[in-house]
Amino acid sequence: MRNTALVLLFIAALAGCEQSPDPGAGRRSSEPLRKITVAYTYQPQSTLVHVAVANGYFADEALDAQPLMHTYGKAALQSVLDNKADFGTVAETPVMFSVLKGEKIFVIANIESSNANNAIVARRDAGIAAAGDLKGKRIGFTPGTTSDFFLDSLLTANGLTRKDVEPVALKPEEMQAAVMAKQVDAVSTWNYPLTQIGQQLGSNGTVLYDRQIYTETFNIAAKQDFVRSNPDTVRRFLRALIRAETFVAKHPERAQAIVAAAAKLDEGLVRDVWDAFNYKVVLDQVLLLTLEDETRWAMKNKLAAESPMPDYASYIHVDSLKSIKPQAVMMNR
Repeated sequence: MRNTALVLLFIAALAGCEQSPDPGAGRRSSEPLRKITVAYTYQPQSTLVHVAVANGYFADEALDAQPLMHTYGKAALQSVLDNKADFGTVAETPVMFSVLKGEKIFVIANIESSNANNAIVARRDAGIAAAGDLKGKRIGFTPGTTSDFFLDSLLTANGLTRKDVEPVALKPEEMQAAVMAKQVDAVSTWNYPLTQIGQQLGSNGTVLYDRQIYTETFNIAAKQDFVRSNPDTVRRFLRALIRAETFVAKHPERAQAIVAAAAKLDEGLVRDVWDAFNYKVVLDQVLLLTLEDETRWAMKNKLAAESPMPDYASYIHVDSLKSIKPQAVMMNR
């Protein structure tokens, strides 16, 4: 009988290890929940947040995470800037523009990176089969986002400039209809729209990737005052995301089902784009280098006023993540 009890205890301990992969995780049932608002997107880049919400990891950290959903990260960051959310998921391009405008924000972690998520999807019947064919064509893009930066990067890599094309400003959710109605010949975008448009165009579509010119980072941003005033909340938030990272690595199919349900999408679409992403909670040098590269681009193209390069390291808060998972911080400050 005693041996049976020991076996049951051992099995329970193993189950607990999977539920709580780091020493700080676990249910804090005796504590009242701290209400926070998280602005995040339906995009695959927000997968770790979707998993943390669905699996109760925020609640386990005594956080009552209220969702504020957006179709893309620039809008999520704006919710943080407007004091409508405490945390926001966002790519580095809107972060860069916000810093140049003088906003006092911190990036507290990167939760996804990819060099295969941005591309231009084009109509073959518009005469586009390769990047050089974009000259003179109408190209949809979303200003102030990675779509904007990737468009210029791809054009430059192929000996073209923005003056060689007809840019058309569009929201991500407007792009598919614009392409199918032939209001534009191509769009610079990301997933899910990227794959959805390609699938709808079928043999009439071509997708122009370039994995060498750009690596996207998707991040957690918050106001500096909030981070400084709520250090324990920030650590708990990050612990929940680290648990989500472990779950995604161990159970990708279950994670895909969670994301599909949250975004109200077919699981097949989620699976189609899954391998384009690296879901890890880190802070590394890629973010700093990309922010500086995009700043030079923004100033050169007069999208931002000429000014000295910001000290982006001062806008990246490493202490919270370093205190929880020091090996996840790989930055030379």
